[in-house]
Amino acid sequence: MGRNLQNAERLRPVDLARRHGLSTQAIRNYEEAGILPAAGRTPHGYRTYTPLHARALSTFLALVPGHGHRTAAAIMRAVNTGADEDALRLIDESHARLLGDRRTLQAVEDALRDLEPITAPGPGVSFIGPLAAELGIRPATLRKWERAGLVRPRRDPRTGYRVYDDADVRDARLAHQLRRGGHLLDQIAPLIAQVRAAGGPAPLEAAMRDWRGRLGARGRAMLAGAAELETYLRERARPGPAVRSSPWR
Repeated sequence: MGRNLQNAERLRPVDLARRHGLSTQAIRNYEEAGILPAAGRTPHGYRTYTPLHARALSTFLALVPGHGHRTAAAIMRAVNTGADEDALRLIDESHARLLGDRRTLQAVEDALRDLEPITAPGPGVSFIGPLAAELGIRPATLRKWERAGLVRPRRDPRTGYRVYDDADVRDARLAHQLRRGGHLLDQIAPLIAQVRAAGGPAPLEAAMRDWRGRLGARGRAMLAGAAELETYLRERARPGPAVRSSPWR
């Protein structure tokens, strides 16, 4: 796009809308939200856009898959009001969240990989004291995990003692490894529920692969969005008639 986008032909809302399969109302909404720079107006009050607005729209739509709608909108508002540093900070925060998600996935995969194979749940195989000793934790910790739903021992009808079967031992081991990885109880509980629903760690391998694939796609989408944003920033910086500031400034 060699010519200056700010000096190029004027576009109608419908031109931007059709190019991206959107409605003209969506275009107006994006402008009002500060995602697009404020439009020019004809003497009769009709909105007019330029290819720079089209570039802004393409940039926003490229940012959404990697950053989500809310963050992508915030990035565009920052850029359109000249707050480029705020936009870069938002991008950095998204990358930090992605890194955190990758570390969580790795911790889950490591915890599942390290679990010893177990047989189908059978009769009670351990009491609270021996299981706590095996894990190197206090019995009070197992009771805390029980209250959080991480383990679900049955009670011996004669003695009232907690009895942990094979599945309980598996859940306790998984909870212990994730806790050592720094994960909170409310983060561990959904994973334990998935292990139970799947019948053990092995059936979760496909879910882990899907999770990793989604994180990879998110990372690639961030790269694509960054390329579009860099192009938009360069086009905005070119000399030419100023684009009117967004009302969000």
